[in-house]
Amino acid sequence: MSSFAFLSNSQFMKVPAAGTAADSRPYGVAGIAWDGCVTNRPGARFGPRAIREASHMLCDGTHPLFDCTPEGQLSDHGDLPLPNTSLKDMRAAMAPLIAPLIARQHMAWLGGDHSITLPLLRAYKAHYGQPLAVIHFDAHCDTWVDHFGEESGHGTWVYEAIQEGLVVKECFVQLGIRSAGERAARDYVRDQGGLIFDARSLRGLESAAQLAPVLDAMQERMAAHGHPPLYLSLDIDCLDPAFAPGTGTPEPGGMSTNQVLSILEVLTPALNFVGMDCVEVSPPYDHAELTSYAAAQFVWTYLCGRMAAGAAGQAIKA
Repeated sequence: MSSFAFLSNSQFMKVPAAGTAADSRPYGVAGIAWDGCVTNRPGARFGPRAIREASHMLCDGTHPLFDCTPEGQLSDHGDLPLPNTSLKDMRAAMAPLIAPLIARQHMAWLGGDHSITLPLLRAYKAHYGQPLAVIHFDAHCDTWVDHFGEESGHGTWVYEAIQEGLVVKECFVQLGIRSAGERAARDYVRDQGGLIFDARSLRGLESAAQLAPVLDAMQERMAAHGHPPLYLSLDIDCLDPAFAPGTGTPEPGGMSTNQVLSILEVLTPALNFVGMDCVEVSPPYDHAELTSYAAAQFVWTYLCGRMAAGAAGQAIKA
């Protein structure tokens, strides 16, 4: 297991492995190294390690916008020990492992393919006792009613989450959608009352000022519904393959790293986020670790945004 960022040679940012003193740290990361549901190129099971290794270039981890660092605030739980051949068995084994982590720390989950998000949302709803709002970056709508004949997979989790009542439909937001798909699937979230900002509508909007109508719409929607607990699910293929070639189902015409960072930098300290995942990083198809570096940067920015919100005394409701 390699750690996130700067805290040890193998953890994310080299932060300490979880245990003893690290258990009291308010933030945590854990890997979910599963790619049994990919429909094109496999390899996302190696994503957690690659994201951790990329995070080691963050030096002391002090964020230049938020002026804070995860050092001393973050522990790494390693990769969860899970079956790797059965989706049903993986999710069953995952449930008792994630519940205590959600109860103890604000978690960032390193995937893994996107089928991991459904059991995470189930656990978060159980923990908070209410459905969650979701901001979902992706090239794909993930609203299919089946997974090529199977009842569940990495392209069905949004549909399943809405059908199960895990989310506030009106507070489900999708960004970067652009893949081929029939109207019923690609507009499903909007038809349910949510928001969709597809990649075409985001073209040319890079800075926070240019993205202001999008950012304002999301913040207004959350406020109108009382700021429910908010979950971030970031599929790395929301990025154009020029920025993230290392993913299982790349789709040209996607978002830039600047666009995603502009959105995260505004929203993560401002809204009621309770957790996030970053999924579909497939190192075998990466070039010069571009994809892993982007993923590490996104996770780091999210964590620092939440830390900055706490340090500023912002009311965090969940």
